[in-house]
Amino acid sequence: MPTDPLPAWVLTRRQAIGDGVRAARVERKLSQEKLGEMAGLDRKTINRIEQGAHATLIDHLLLIADVLGVPLADLVR
Repeated sequence: MPTDPLPAWVLTRRQAIGDGVRAARVERKLSQEKLGEMAGLDRKTINRIEQGAHATLIDHLLLIADVLGVPLADLVR
């Protein structure tokens, strides 16, 4: 079970993943809303992932990576 609060490195890593999602999305000239539509997610979910505001499901990251045409590893490096 995770500790509460989470260690700072987890939050930093979560933000880095969000930054990677945002960079790939912007590079492809997609809005958060359009990426969400294409991935079957809502814009708020995309925003939360990009902001590192909450833990995300690996399934969501897989869907996003597929839409962006990048390997999942590129988003989580």
